[in-house]
Amino acid sequence: MRQVNETMTIQQALRMDPDLATVLMESGMHCVGCPSAQGETLEQACMVHGIDVDSLVDDMNIFLEQTEL
Repeated sequence: MRQVNETMTIQQALRMDPDLATVLMESGMHCVGCPSAQGETLEQACMVHGIDVDSLVDDMNIFLEQTEL
């Protein structure tokens, strides 16, 4: 089972499933293509954008669960 956690970089999560970009964008994190996405963890990005990391990780994992075959 694929799962995202707060210590993953945005890029690592997107490599897992590029469609996670939709979840990130809907949460207000529009830095999907930003160079910081390569080395910034989800936790760090959430801090910068004022987003609750636990809620975002939950949403991303629900998305992955729903799209898993």
